[in-house]
Amino acid sequence: MARRSIRAYQTKPVADSLLGEVLTQARNAPSGANLQPGSFILVRGEARERLTADLTQGWRSGAQEPEDYSYFPTPLPMTLRRRQVAAAKALYGSIGVAQADRAGRDQQFEQNFRFFDAPVALIATIHGDFGSGGYMDFGMTLYGLMLAAQSQGLATCAIGAMASYPGLIRRSLGLDERSKIVCGIALGYADGDAAVNQTVTERCSLDQYFRVID
Repeated sequence: MARRSIRAYQTKPVADSLLGEVLTQARNAPSGANLQPGSFILVRGEARERLTADLTQGWRSGAQEPEDYSYFPTPLPMTLRRRQVAAAKALYGSIGVAQADRAGRDQQFEQNFRFFDAPVALIATIHGDFGSGGYMDFGMTLYGLMLAAQSQGLATCAIGAMASYPGLIRRSLGLDERSKIVCGIALGYADGDAAVNQTVTERCSLDQYFRVID
């Protein structure tokens, strides 16, 4: 209940040993036949600067790429659209960006491609041979990573925007086509004073996703 998506971080570095411990704990997530799909790439130094520059340029140019996997339903049902709009209002409202402020919203969204300046920038990938079940299992590992980080006093934010530029990321990092881009992850120590970190999103009530059949 304490975990939330954090979009502003302290400059305090995260020790490699601590990151390794968090990743090891995350790998304890269950998976079908114990196949343990998915992997993480730590991007730093010149590689991170290059990737951030490439992603930012791609975003600003309006370039579009075919994504490695589908995420949103097409068309998006109105019930889900309302949740999406409510989440956007919560985020942009926390930093005082009005709905009509396109430049302000774009400026905040662009922070995705900087990993929100977190000290740790991860790219989550999965081998292209895996189907939907592999993505489900890797999703449990991703959440395991978030909870493990939280238990160590760290904060995280999954960055789905990265999945919109899979070819660009592969080229920038020198990955082969079998490495499918799932998301990015920002990880570090939360900046408790940042307004954006006060964002609170609502969750569905129990009766909306749970039922009993006798």
